[in-house]
Amino acid sequence: MRAIVYPHPRDFTLADVPDPMPGPGEVRLRVRTAGLCGTDVHLHDGEFFPVYPLTPGHEIVGEVDLLGDDVSGLARGDLVALDNMISCGLCDNCRRARPAYCRTLRALGVTDPGGFADFVVAPAGKCHVANGLSPETAVFAEPTACAIHGLDVLGAKPGSDILLFGAGPSGMLLAQLLRYNGGARVTVAAPTAFKLQLARDYGIDETVLVDRSAPDETVAALRRIAPDGFDVVVDATGALAVLETCLGLTRDGGTLFVYGMAAEAASLPINPYEIFRRELSIKGSFSQSFSFDRAMLALETGRVCTDGLVTHRFALSDYGKAIDTVRDDHDCLKAVIAM
Repeated sequence: MRAIVYPHPRDFTLADVPDPMPGPGEVRLRVRTAGLCGTDVHLHDGEFFPVYPLTPGHEIVGEVDLLGDDVSGLARGDLVALDNMISCGLCDNCRRARPAYCRTLRALGVTDPGGFADFVVAPAGKCHVANGLSPETAVFAEPTACAIHGLDVLGAKPGSDILLFGAGPSGMLLAQLLRYNGGARVTVAAPTAFKLQLARDYGIDETVLVDRSAPDETVAALRRIAPDGFDVVVDATGALAVLETCLGLTRDGGTLFVYGMAAEAASLPINPYEIFRRELSIKGSFSQSFSFDRAMLALETGRVCTDGLVTHRFALSDYGKAIDTVRDDHDCLKAVIAM
């Protein structure tokens, strides 16, 4: 089969590799659609704990192609969305309901072969039947699961006034969910007009066009919406310039929620006295835990809308162009590898 293979960071080829075979309790999926996100750009650069040789691709939708022994509940031809996180369930972190911090965590597309390939093998129990969804909707199952886990961590109080920076796919999913999970008013701020229009189409209450060359004007526009600050300020960009403005826009007693993925080496100066004096909270959210089933339901019911999110489609042979597009093209909202 064909697969993208990295022997080292920033060094990949489209290689011919042996077809994988499922073992007991596993299935082989013929990949239909695999999403690219900012995490894949970090993996391309060698961040986010990759294991080499690496075949990335962790947002995976495929058709069941082969079933290993002792597999039930799935049939050949089923369309499934794949939960790529495989934890042991036995270590101290798993016992404390922290499977993303499993001592022997495996993650398809990060530590194990992922979905930028013709086939991928996975535990049958990690495959969620998605026969009622299109592949381009089902491909949002993994990022929606991450967003739902983020809501679990955030625990926003009902009636909260929420500001979210970033209108990328993760921000769009999170903003929609926040409307039903604590947000009496949700404001999205981002520098791209068409993305903000899509946010309004999704029912977001307020949008603010960010002018990177005039950050003070952006802050002033947000202050007009919430003069005393927002109860929750979410960064879904991972940009330090954005994070630096977030605390100042957070209401006394409010919460800064770090949801975007910054570079591993990035650091942010914070005034501890401000955290102390204003009783601010800072929270972060990593990956997803016990949220994939809920993500599937949110997509199936339309509570999370994905219409218009996929803007770029690439063949597996154009993977390099796809990575460049996700990293550099501001007109790209969501890119997928379509088989």
